[in-house]
Amino acid sequence: MKVFVTGAAGFIGKSTVHELIKNGHQVLGLARSDANVSAITEAGGETHKGSLEDTESLKSGAKAADGVIHLAFIHDFSDLDKSNKVDRAAIEAIGEALAGTGKPLIVASGTLGTPPGALSTEDTEQLRNMGSFSERVKAVDLVKALAKDKNIRGMLVRFSPTVHGKGDGGFVPRLIDMARQSGTVLYTGDGSSRWPAVHRDDAAVLLRLALEKGNAGAVYNAVAEQGVSMKDIMTIIGKHLNLPVKGVSVEEASATLSFFAQVISLDNPTSSEKTQKELGWKPDQPGLLADMEENYF
Repeated sequence: MKVFVTGAAGFIGKSTVHELIKNGHQVLGLARSDANVSAITEAGGETHKGSLEDTESLKSGAKAADGVIHLAFIHDFSDLDKSNKVDRAAIEAIGEALAGTGKPLIVASGTLGTPPGALSTEDTEQLRNMGSFSERVKAVDLVKALAKDKNIRGMLVRFSPTVHGKGDGGFVPRLIDMARQSGTVLYTGDGSSRWPAVHRDDAAVLLRLALEKGNAGAVYNAVAEQGVSMKDIMTIIGKHLNLPVKGVSVEEASATLSFFAQVISLDNPTSSEKTQKELGWKPDQPGLLADMEENYF
């Protein structure tokens, strides 16, 4: 297939481009800058100039392809409402271009929107009372509606809050940077909150498999490890930075970690058993803690 990929120059996107090309697909990557063009070209893809806010560029990219993987998202935590509105407009534009074709559309989502504490599965509904976090549920609804009403093979891939690997620029490196700046490594409560995790190369394989054989309306969980405790994550950070590690209340942690204090307090164990069985996905890359030890310091 010729696959239009938004976010093709990003951390997950670059691995996805490699995985698609390695398995005989062609890639048309959305590029908003010269740096994006270079990254996509070096990975072996073609480039399509545009951006998430340029809906005409999204429509033309989608029309030129046999399927779409939508990974790009504006990670502006100071204005998540705007980021979510841009995301939905992008999905609507791509959906308009693909309507009636039966072509695959894979849209990235996250596991953090599911109810905390209990093990979430692909069938677990996302919460709608978590403020800006729940705004992304509207994108989920949109993809499912496109799959049901517009003859698009729309699917959602829920990513773990930490998609890890060498070159990661996500949550864990930010936690490391904040620990360096504050001189203390903090977790909340007793540190038992858990995050699922997946290596970016395993996530890329999952995206390819969903593209090739995923079902319309399906939700797939990009989760290799069901739950890694926040205390274990922070203990590794403290060891490598030679800093004290301690548990505090969410309120106390907020003074140092701001928005991230609430995020790390979320207990988000998540299963991918259904995903693995349905797609034949077998994650085999190093786990989060081993990857941190090897590549994060």
